[in-house]
Amino acid sequence: MQPRALIAVLITSMMFIPASLGASGTAGEDVNPSDDDVPFSITERDSPSVDGIGWDLTIVMSDEAFDNGTTFEITTQICTNDGVCDPPLKMDATVTNKSHSVSVTPPSDHTYINWRVKAIYSDDSYTNFPQGDWYTTWSSCYFQQDSGWGGDDYVDDACASNSEESSLPGFGLITASASIAMAAILIGRD
Repeated sequence: MQPRALIAVLITSMMFIPASLGASGTAGEDVNPSDDDVPFSITERDSPSVDGIGWDLTIVMSDEAFDNGTTFEITTQICTNDGVCDPPLKMDATVTNKSHSVSVTPPSDHTYINWRVKAIYSDDSYTNFPQGDWYTTWSSCYFQQDSGWGGDDYVDDACASNSEESSLPGFGLITASASIAMAAILIGRD
């Protein structure tokens, strides 16, 4: 197989990997930190997240982390029911003493909000919480590849807040179709 054709096949096959595989755990079950494993505690976190309504998160730094000059960065990522995740976004947190607050408004048809905390120490080293993964807050109406539709607002085969929307994720199908067409063109040029 020619290198261009191999690249086209790889790109096309990657389009079928659903973004919903990025959420750890079970569909609909939030992934939260254990207070024993992190240098912060959650004082506010909306759950479930709701389309078009601000999702708020407030964490409070432990006394030890505060006393040794640790700072926090909070990153969020929103994934939608069509299998697409936005790029991670470092949030501008409101910081008051030990408290760090962020707010994000998810778009309609979102599956979940991922979030994580980067603890930056006084020597500029850092640790991500969780390491290599995300904490997750699920939407009130979500689609997950393995389990289908679910959530508090999923009623009578539709999202209560989005009853006009189709129950089939469409953007992912369009993206996949475009990728297949692009691969066919590249292969055909060889």
